[in-house]
Amino acid sequence: MSDTYAVIMAGGSGTRFWPASRKRRPKQLLPLAGGDEPLIAATTRRLEGIVSASDTLIVTSEILADATAAAVPGLPRQNVLAEPIGRNTAPCVGWAAARVARDNPEAVIAVLPADHHIARPDDYRAVIEQAIAAARGGDLVTVGIQPNRPETGYGYIEVGDAIGDGVHRARRFVEKPSRSRAEQFLAAGTFLWNSGMFFFRADAILAAIRQHLPGLGEALEEFDEAAARSPEAEAECVAARYGDLPSVSIDHGVMEKVDQVAVVPGEFGWSDVGSWTSAWHLAEKDENENALPADAIVIDTKGSYIQAPAGKLIAVVGLEDMVVVDTEDALLIMPKARDQEVRDIVEALRARKDERL
Repeated sequence: MSDTYAVIMAGGSGTRFWPASRKRRPKQLLPLAGGDEPLIAATTRRLEGIVSASDTLIVTSEILADATAAAVPGLPRQNVLAEPIGRNTAPCVGWAAARVARDNPEAVIAVLPADHHIARPDDYRAVIEQAIAAARGGDLVTVGIQPNRPETGYGYIEVGDAIGDGVHRARRFVEKPSRSRAEQFLAAGTFLWNSGMFFFRADAILAAIRQHLPGLGEALEEFDEAAARSPEAEAECVAARYGDLPSVSIDHGVMEKVDQVAVVPGEFGWSDVGSWTSAWHLAEKDENENALPADAIVIDTKGSYIQAPAGKLIAVVGLEDMVVVDTEDALLIMPKARDQEVRDIVEALRARKDERL
């Protein structure tokens, strides 16, 4: 009976990385942090020695289940939980926690996004182990990232009193702030970025779900009753009930409502790889801050990110702070400063009902 599990959340669509990211090959299945390793494979590999592959669950969508299993060598196929429809992270975490609780209700679960980049894995592992230890007493625990800029794209956690070695009480969660508030948070020195990483015992998070999301709690009990009959019965129950579950994040649905949450500050070169500009930040660059293939012909160009299929020669002249992403069937060209608008392209394609792209 294991006492530590990992739950990797891998249901995202990665719309900000179109055209490389598609419905059937989203962000977490791409090598966006340099090299050839998909982000999800790097996420599971960093846990070696802390959580075994047999105790790692990945929650993803039905259409991504096979590709996800293939991207993570050594993961048992039955450890991929396939959601019939995306309902945000609270149902995903709840279903996985219910699965873990059937084996060991007091086991600690590390809930981690599949698509983050970590520059310093050893520092990361030390923080993860600290958070797991803090969760063993029954607290719900999160990891907060030490901010290095007034970022408006992340939520924040205000840090309270120390309650253990490197562990603090979380005073409050704060939504994504305005620029002026983000500058105030940075100057105060008592605010951390919300990393989206959570740690808790299976029984503790299930109790919190029953209290704060009772509809989800009832559905999870139905899943358990069906699973007691057979795996096929559970699959049928999940298929029938999942679309009715509340579409809410574990942050908003539970963590922000719980009286006592602990936070472990971390500083390990974290990036949520949230845009093509963040991929540019992580990539190797030439002397003019361009991220592009080594054999590209580059004239009077700087600060740009350029990607094309293998075997295609790239030649650029006079670009500055641009993103160019060429795929077999689509081409994206935009200023880095407007990288969040990639989602608008995806919405336009949806409006056209262009499933191919």
